[in-house]
Amino acid sequence: MKTKLIRIGNSQGVRIPKPLIEESGITEEIEMTLRDNEIVIRSAGKIRKDWEASFKKMAEQGDDSLIDHEEVEQPSDWDESEWTW
Repeated sequence: MKTKLIRIGNSQGVRIPKPLIEESGITEEIEMTLRDNEIVIRSAGKIRKDWEASFKKMAEQGDDSLIDHEEVEQPSDWDESEWTW
């Protein structure tokens, strides 16, 4: 599909036809990258997407505890000598 650049203020832009937007899954926010003299436009990934489900799965599997639990619970020599209460 060919299209023309259009002036948008001091910049230029491209109108993306609705069917391409719908098929690509592009929403309000996009990411643009330059790769081998091509401009790649894709839907911006949501930061922390699916984290809640991942944390829930970790908790169900008991994989959400501290690795160094014993070391954290026991005061170290540094704790004893450096902290003033």
